[in-house]
Amino acid sequence: MWKDENVRYLTALRAQLIAGKTTSLNGSLLTPDHDPILLGSGGEIDKAKFGMSWIGEAHAVPIMEQRELVDGFVTDILTPLLRERGLTEGRLGVDQANISFIHSLSEHLPDLELMDGDTIMQEARWVKTDLEVAVIEEACAIGDSVTQRALDETRAGRRELEVAADAMQTLFLLGGEMAHVITPFVASGEHMSPPHRLATDKIIRNQDLCFIDIGAMWNGYFADIGRTTIVGRPSKMQQKVYTAVYEGLMAGIEKMRPGNTNQDCADAIIAKIADHGLDDHLFSLFIGHGIGMGANEPPYIGETLPGSTVYEFRPNMVFAVEPLVWVPGVRGGGGVRLEDMILITEDEPHLLSRVEYEERLLL
Repeated sequence: MWKDENVRYLTALRAQLIAGKTTSLNGSLLTPDHDPILLGSGGEIDKAKFGMSWIGEAHAVPIMEQRELVDGFVTDILTPLLRERGLTEGRLGVDQANISFIHSLSEHLPDLELMDGDTIMQEARWVKTDLEVAVIEEACAIGDSVTQRALDETRAGRRELEVAADAMQTLFLLGGEMAHVITPFVASGEHMSPPHRLATDKIIRNQDLCFIDIGAMWNGYFADIGRTTIVGRPSKMQQKVYTAVYEGLMAGIEKMRPGNTNQDCADAIIAKIADHGLDDHLFSLFIGHGIGMGANEPPYIGETLPGSTVYEFRPNMVFAVEPLVWVPGVRGGGGVRLEDMILITEDEPHLLSRVEYEERLLL
């Protein structure tokens, strides 16, 4: 395993992340009847050996890019580990890797059949334990605070990046590890029509809608929370869009119970937005996603691309639900998204996020 979320899920390693290198730095080898082996960056291996007593075996590995170093890892580290366990032939699941690693495996371990290891890990993480849910609750408490700070700092004359900076300060002050997205999402006015999905130096102006989507990670688990606010007095069209999104979100959450499916949730959201005549203005992206150690992970809600799959909701699944509607040509912007964290229970859905909605925008 090389993906950050899978390595952390198996080993609990909180690693330094280098932009653009995250699936090349740290890995884990999981074999039958053995504890996971940490394959750690040279910068992490001492911490693992001296401060992670639950790790029974750890080996330093190079950044998995340069072919010569990758070959050295495969021949001198991975092959002996597999040979000791009688696993130099058979099936090896891989979640994500550089092509140089795949080629090296084929050359030096030709009797191994490479398989999809990512789907197995995704499905293992779908249903959370009660302890995982408790950690996600704390991540949501931090995410709520981050969102509230951004809302409180949103006013005319400030730049989107200033609001993002205030929110990120709160994230770190409260012990968060990172935002849900690497590029914090603060978009105001016409930057939500269509959505730009990042913060810029645009100045927030009177009558602008402003959307905040930053969230938080805590102890390896993500919270993804979003709110739209208004600077000054809203127009009727801005209120119409906001009300449609809000009512759609509420209708979808109501369907998030065992026995219903992700399709039932998506259909309810779209139908309610259609009641306002705005279903043709839904954003061209899924409406919700699973969340946990992965910031966005299956199952998805409202995915329309080929291969979209219907799943039944199961207790202790956690989702972020985030309908977005945008209408062009509206002064101050006509784009609204609201996003909440939902825990599937044995009965009614449990709302994990608690940030207030904007009453000035509700009809």
